[in-house]
Amino acid sequence: MRQTADLYCVLGNPIAHSRSPAIHARFAELTGERIRYERRLLPIDGFARGLRDFAAQGGRGCSVTVPFKTEALRCATACSERAQLAGAANTLSLHADGSISADNTDGLGLVADITRNAGIALAGCDVLLVGAGGAAAGVLGPLLHAGVRHITVANRTLAKAQALVQSHSALAALRKTHLTACDLRAPLADFDIIINASASSLAGADVPVPASVLRPASLAYDMMYGPAAQGFLDWARRHGARPRDGLGMLVEQAAEAFWLWRGLRPPSAQVLAELQEAAAKPASGADR
Repeated sequence: MRQTADLYCVLGNPIAHSRSPAIHARFAELTGERIRYERRLLPIDGFARGLRDFAAQGGRGCSVTVPFKTEALRCATACSERAQLAGAANTLSLHADGSISADNTDGLGLVADITRNAGIALAGCDVLLVGAGGAAAGVLGPLLHAGVRHITVANRTLAKAQALVQSHSALAALRKTHLTACDLRAPLADFDIIINASASSLAGADVPVPASVLRPASLAYDMMYGPAAQGFLDWARRHGARPRDGLGMLVEQAAEAFWLWRGLRPPSAQVLAELQEAAAKPASGADR
């Protein structure tokens, strides 16, 4: 057994809200792995230096959150096909020879949460992906691999949606998925699954799509979680959809990172259930 804990962290700005340290600490506890996982706030222009400092301190791997995912990919010496296709990385593995491997586990986390935790099969579904930024780019490839029938990428700037579709067109053709782009202001059909990958929830803005996109019992999924996602979830409930926030995605993408770093699959479903149970409890006076 190792005498000292291996060092990991999450890099971002802001970072105080991140649940990753608690999630990875619980993974380590349940698997018997000795790790120390920290939050590290970096200046907006300080990612490369922060990563070098972390490596010099013996860091073994790091999670990367906004706004550094694109830069994280550029700092890597090797990357997975997922990260290359997304144009961004959320997981870095630091090796003894100084090399850095990049991956993107966001889409794997989303697919795992929908299929395993929510019990919804993606194969053959019609999906509306709202947004065309880094969050959408990180999940589009794994959604295509999951065998969905049709994906529409809707964004306020049509050219950005078209560029994302174009970058994934070869994979869509290989997977026999109909992949299209549209302007959010254009009339939209109805879908089995609506995934909000836009910044609308984080900004406290209105739901960016009309209720007509929903079918009876459609899954309405917001990649945000906690209070930020509440408006979207309430909208889904009012219109008869099945609401789900991104807490499960957060846990599952972390589980994928843990596997990349440690070679062990943590019990992600158990950790998610614990987080959901804790969130459902009324806050005590000390917690408010």
